[in-house]
Amino acid sequence: MSKKALFIIPPERFNEDELFKPKEALEQAGVTVMLASTKTGEIIGDYNGKATANLIFTDAVLADYDVVSVIGGSGTNDHLWNNADLQALLKQTHEQKTLLAGICAGSVAVAQTGLLSGRTATCYPVDVQKDQLQVHQAEYLAQHVVAHSDIITADGPDGAQEFGAALVQALQ
Repeated sequence: MSKKALFIIPPERFNEDELFKPKEALEQAGVTVMLASTKTGEIIGDYNGKATANLIFTDAVLADYDVVSVIGGSGTNDHLWNNADLQALLKQTHEQKTLLAGICAGSVAVAQTGLLSGRTATCYPVDVQKDQLQVHQAEYLAQHVVAHSDIITADGPDGAQEFGAALVQALQ
């Protein structure tokens, strides 16, 4: 599979399981995964794991990617929620019929675009995230992954493996 994925992570405090498990699943399926953030270079996760963002997400050429996913972690709430540049990028991703995805707090970033309005979705099962889905007219489902043909959401670390499998399946 010669496909490419763009994973958008916060500039600090990404969730390691939510990044590394789906990244590994995609790479094992032959998908190239590019990491992007609001800055380039080394980024430290919630549990001191390390990742390197090679791209500032606003510089991404969306036509190069088969899936764009927002990864969660405590930094996602602070740096990616209500980020106008990210919302514009996610809406453009959807308009170009590229698969869009979010896990945990990343699901909320997707919901904030309005693209999940009137649809089912999942996120980490805490009120602050579930409330954000509701505010943006998405119906919360308490399950690991909710996969539509064009948007996939996942609940967090517990669903990270299943999220990776859903991304691989959607790209086949």
